[in-house]
Amino acid sequence: MKKDIEDFKDIQLLVDTFYSKVRKNPVIGGIFESSIEDWPTHLEILYSFWESLLFDKNTYTGNPLAVHMAMPLEEQHFEVWLGLWRETHEELFVGPRSQEAIQRAELIAQIFQRKIEQKGKFTFKPFS
Repeated sequence: MKKDIEDFKDIQLLVDTFYSKVRKNPVIGGIFESSIEDWPTHLEILYSFWESLLFDKNTYTGNPLAVHMAMPLEEQHFEVWLGLWRETHEELFVGPRSQEAIQRAELIAQIFQRKIEQKGKFTFKPFS
């Protein structure tokens, strides 16, 4: 029987299961594999990221936008990423916190995609 995301172990299960799918995915797997050198460390960072978002813990420090700006991501990649995220939730969890994680991921994906698209359109010009 599925339950809601209740603790850090649930976050670990979610993140581990999700990124296992990401790494095997024919559309986005190669992008993530070539961008992430140390998977164990990366996963620890992601545990902290989601723990901070879902449990209001102050365990994450970092700039996820900057990391993703350096990756060759396009709209289709975000669609695949979100599809895998939703699929993983449907397989493992049910409840308000799981729904919150899906909604937050959707918002994050929208923001990241918008910023990455803008990166190609605007260049920073320092004041003279």
